[in-house]
Amino acid sequence: MNPQAVLNQAIAFHQTGNLADAERLYLELMTAAPREAAAPHLLGVVRAQQGRNSEALELIGKALQILPDAPEMLSNYGNVLKTQGRFAEALASYERALAVKPDYVAAIAKRGQVLRDLGRLEDALVATDKALALNPGHAEALSSRGVILSDLGRYDQALASYDRALAVARDFPDVWNNRALTLKDMKRLVEALASVERALALHPGFAEAHNNRGVILFELRRMGEALASYGQALGLRPDYVEALNNRAVALWSLKRFAESLADCDAALAVRPGFADALYNRGNALLEMGKPQEALENYEAALAADPDHPNALSGLANAAMTVGDWARTARLADVLKADVLAGKSVIQPFVLMGYWDDNELQLHCSQNYVRQAGPGRQPPLWKGEKYSHDKIRVAYLSADFHQHVTAALTVEMFERHDRERFETFAVSFGPEDGSAMRQRLISAFDRFHDARQQTDREVANLLKQWEIDIAVDLGGHTSGARPWVLAHRPAPVQVKYMGYPGTSGSDFIDAIIADRTVVPPDQDRFFSEKIAALPDTLWVTDTKNEALPPPSRAEAGLPESGFVFCCFNHNWKITAPLFDVWMRLLSRVEGSVLWLLQGNDTIRANLRREAETRGIDPERLIFASRTTPELHLARQQLADLFLDTLPYNAHTTASDALWAGLPVVTTPGKSFPARVAASILNAAGVPELIAADLTRYEALALQLATDPAALADVRKKLAQARNTAPLFDTKRFTRNLEAAYADMLARA
Repeated sequence: MNPQAVLNQAIAFHQTGNLADAERLYLELMTAAPREAAAPHLLGVVRAQQGRNSEALELIGKALQILPDAPEMLSNYGNVLKTQGRFAEALASYERALAVKPDYVAAIAKRGQVLRDLGRLEDALVATDKALALNPGHAEALSSRGVILSDLGRYDQALASYDRALAVARDFPDVWNNRALTLKDMKRLVEALASVERALALHPGFAEAHNNRGVILFELRRMGEALASYGQALGLRPDYVEALNNRAVALWSLKRFAESLADCDAALAVRPGFADALYNRGNALLEMGKPQEALENYEAALAADPDHPNALSGLANAAMTVGDWARTARLADVLKADVLAGKSVIQPFVLMGYWDDNELQLHCSQNYVRQAGPGRQPPLWKGEKYSHDKIRVAYLSADFHQHVTAALTVEMFERHDRERFETFAVSFGPEDGSAMRQRLISAFDRFHDARQQTDREVANLLKQWEIDIAVDLGGHTSGARPWVLAHRPAPVQVKYMGYPGTSGSDFIDAIIADRTVVPPDQDRFFSEKIAALPDTLWVTDTKNEALPPPSRAEAGLPESGFVFCCFNHNWKITAPLFDVWMRLLSRVEGSVLWLLQGNDTIRANLRREAETRGIDPERLIFASRTTPELHLARQQLADLFLDTLPYNAHTTASDALWAGLPVVTTPGKSFPARVAASILNAAGVPELIAADLTRYEALALQLATDPAALADVRKKLAQARNTAPLFDTKRFTRNLEAAYADMLARA
């Protein structure tokens, strides 16, 4: 055997992509010449190309035992470490290579890439520029420079760098792939898809490009194709943790939570400390009704990466969901500091459960728009004036199905003045086949299912329809798509109902409110103008008559005794409120507290907290889940509804009042802490609003121990069903329409 000739032949096979024959010859050489480094080194490169990274490291490591200071081997060893996410070790390997060969351009460029992976963007840019100073036409360095510039938000410069790379190497798949990611970040998704597909045409076995194609297709809402692309990436590299994690996100969005969890587990089997997979595992577990396990995964994600952008918000949400008050007390200050520093992506809705503070909520929403939003987009509406006979109003929602938002607003949609208004619905949520869905479809002049369309496509549709007023009903809530309005498709853009706070954006002109939920001294903490309705911001469906109540036994209640209740979600219950409730139970003999059934953990925690306050846990009764109609009917069995703070009863308050059940509240400072007060004012029972917790407790105790006083309130509520503004949906709709007309005139 002539070892050099065999090596040359193996390299030729390798360079032409014939990995099987290259592998065979490298193995022969390793047997024939065990003290030669080239064969194990290059076989290690083959193994890396095959996605067999552990074997690659072992083989290149064996070569380095023979030639410890070989720059190319050290660089390739770093490449494999980088692929495994071992960035600090990869950096050390590149620096060893450069200590031997300081002008090794490939290693300098790779060092820049791994510095970028470590989040050291400015250092990465310096390293890449150093490589280009040595070789201005180095296509990989030019491509890497584009990636770093993109990370820095300098997108136009990034595209220019890719163009320079393509001028040198038109058929370099990496450049097309990286260019696609920058275009994706710029929301130029169709161009991004074309670019990544050019990469795949040049290199069909390019696993990273298949993964990135999946990411782009996911943003284009082409979910089936996205899953197929992730599958192709994983077919090429079964241990590709980023592809596993991305597929987990896509499966989660399709509500295939068990499959999402399985992909997270597969990613963590390869890379146990992978923070993104731990975070997404928490998301899947939360949706599967396992919030305690979700909490543990969010904690693990933060331990693995203290700067993870989403894990703190996930942890805070899970802590509320399980009612871990010791943990929520610790997290409250952490959340506040994080929001003020603009550090991570805190879901604004989560913050509402922790802080009664409109100013802090404004900061949180502004951060969220900056961090999670699409950035400044070219406006579709450029000042055109429409000359329609009717004002065209489009409502955008993910809740146009059997959902509380739909239940509240459906009669309002039905009551719009068809002589003056033309109404459009844009639905992002499921077609659930419910009677509510059919009623909603009938309520609008046009109903459009936009689940498969991108935000820009939906915005284009609104512009095409010449919508005068676009109303976002979701805000920063699950499934909502507020970024549609970032494209400015309409002259007037409004936020209403689904999310009780400021959007924090510059593309929402007004928020529908009233002067109870937003007193004038709080206007400065809203990015929108306050469109204050005269009675209340709240609307109800008065066509929803309550069924006769079940018996107390059928509802799981004792045959006698006073029934306090709170049908808010259990996560709204805070320790100070619970202290009040337990004192009420201790002072009202034979009374019980009727709560909505939450998850097993929070139910156990609430019972334990009751026991520590000297109350028999059996006096906490949990109402099982049922239909909205049956839930409304059984509320008639309760005697008094006790509200929560800092997040009030909203829909639950108006439902209770409609069922004739008095609600005692105390308003806080922020929007979500004042909604129940607005509802009670509009129901004509302002005497049920207590100024503070002390008076809240005293009022609840008075009503629980004075049957005549409670009977008077109930009688007043019964009369209010025919007279109060809260239950006059026609009047509410006329008020809303007047606000719309005023906004449009001002615009």
